[in-house]
Amino acid sequence: MKTIRLTVGQALMKFLDNQYVEFDGVENKFIEGIFTIFGHGIVVGFGEALESYKGDIKIYQGRNEQGMAHAAIGYAKQKNRRKIIPCTSSIGPGALNMVTAAGTATANRIPLLLFPGDTFACRQPDPVLQQIEQPYNLNITANDAFKAVSKYWDRIVRPEQLISSMINAMRVLTDPAETGTVTICLSQDAEAEAYDYPIEFFKKRVHHIARRTPSKDEIIRAAEIIRSKKKPLLICGGGVTYSEAGEELLSFAEKFNIPIGETQAGKGIIDWNNSYNLGGIGVTGTKAANLAARDADVIIAVGTRLGDFTTSSKWAFQNEDVEIVSINVNSFDAYKMNSTAIVADARKGLKALKLLLTEYEYKSSYENWIYDLKEDWNKEVDRLYNIDSVNGFSQTRALGIINEFIDENVIVVGSAGSLPGDMQRVWRTKGYKNYHMEYGFSCMGYEICASLGVKIAEPAKEVYTMVGDGSYLMLHSELITSIQEGRKINVLLFDNNGYGCINNLQVDQGIPSFNTEFRYRNPETDRLDGDYIPIDFAKSAEGYGVKTFRATNSDELKEALIAAKNESKSTLIDIKVLPKSMTDGYESWWRVGVPEVSNYISVNSAYRKMEEELSKAKKF
Repeated sequence: MKTIRLTVGQALMKFLDNQYVEFDGVENKFIEGIFTIFGHGIVVGFGEALESYKGDIKIYQGRNEQGMAHAAIGYAKQKNRRKIIPCTSSIGPGALNMVTAAGTATANRIPLLLFPGDTFACRQPDPVLQQIEQPYNLNITANDAFKAVSKYWDRIVRPEQLISSMINAMRVLTDPAETGTVTICLSQDAEAEAYDYPIEFFKKRVHHIARRTPSKDEIIRAAEIIRSKKKPLLICGGGVTYSEAGEELLSFAEKFNIPIGETQAGKGIIDWNNSYNLGGIGVTGTKAANLAARDADVIIAVGTRLGDFTTSSKWAFQNEDVEIVSINVNSFDAYKMNSTAIVADARKGLKALKLLLTEYEYKSSYENWIYDLKEDWNKEVDRLYNIDSVNGFSQTRALGIINEFIDENVIVVGSAGSLPGDMQRVWRTKGYKNYHMEYGFSCMGYEICASLGVKIAEPAKEVYTMVGDGSYLMLHSELITSIQEGRKINVLLFDNNGYGCINNLQVDQGIPSFNTEFRYRNPETDRLDGDYIPIDFAKSAEGYGVKTFRATNSDELKEALIAAKNESKSTLIDIKVLPKSMTDGYESWWRVGVPEVSNYISVNSAYRKMEEELSKAKKF
């Protein structure tokens, strides 16, 4: 057997540079680059390999380990999970900063490959700088924290372990059903040790992403249920996106006259103005989709994990005879809510089901009702887009201006706060995959960092970040990297003086506003209920080299959008909007942990209301 002597770090780079994926006959290189922040646990081991390697992998310099990992998630998500940017860090705090991003990737089923530095396998210098010691088990390090948020986890303590470890890592990363975070911990001494690796390990390796075919029995069972129903509803989830099954879903809807509700991950696949598309569904859904869900007697859930926001905490489907059919490549998701499962690729599942339902000459009983729902909701969005107030600038008015102004060939990115709810309800998507929302983890701080990854993935498109002031303050480090790399992103920062959506949730459940707004401490009450803290976000970003603008009304926002569009480097528009000017409600319910007893009459009333609504929700 021919071998080559390399360190673990050198072998890792050579291996990564020869990984490819094939999907529907199209082959792509899997690894585009690597994000890194050097520290003592990585810089002289794996870091030497990164510096000396002469292959086709670009090295990006991150600013915050969580931020760079979020950028990698944004990149992989925008690339439909067929290209990735791994991330490497030092040990201790550097590694642990990536745990949140690891959870974000796994919750959203996005491939993320992490190489956190680790302690010494030999233990000779223990405790090394930044090492966490557990006296009852010396095998435990800080990196064990990744186990709960990884789909595959391993620690390299001997050079030869890299072979089986990386083959398994690629197995998970390229599996549509099992993908998520893969964490390979690199012991400081092992990553620099040499081994005679077999040449075969570094040959071009193509990972074939196969479309899973549904079984005949699964299709028959599902079709029998659907043919007995009159009011079906399709749910378009993220699996439709990754399967590239949008055309098949729309064809299915048109063939059998079935309306569509969108999850956050599924939004943007079907044109917003299509008569069958009723928009977002669930807690942050439209009135049209939620009324259709309430009356539906069968839900056809395609590529969705049926999270609580999609199902309104399993409350949305009120018809006593409702049944659920799920098409999902992941069996764990396919069987949720007592569904009749079709464990298959979304496109293949829809095609097979369509064929049999066509033989049955199936058609829903809907006539003009779904079109009336759609028309009424369009009027409501027009109203929200044109709300004016003498007290200030409303958030929905700002969104309307932005939505109408920006071009079709742009991408909007978001994640947390009140904006995802407003976006799912009122944002009129323009073009395929131009709506990028992380809502599986709803991770504050994802927005700007992921926008950098999206821009690396789609360099020819303008990228707009939709972010609240709370999320901006949480994490915006990769703005610097966007300037460094010449990757322009446009940050639209909505400043409503705090954690607006959480303040709404707090107050709606009868609890007085408390620690959810950005206010000064009041010396009389010793609480944070003084005046609002005036923050000039534009000035802070200007110091990074970002071109900034301010907007407090419609005219200023329009002028800023025009000016930002003409800039060649990253921009930020500081948009001051009225607190509590976001959307709310629309025939949905969300279960939250309301106290059973309280000194507040309003909280006791909210608890009784919660119990009443809970009695209508499904228990499985």
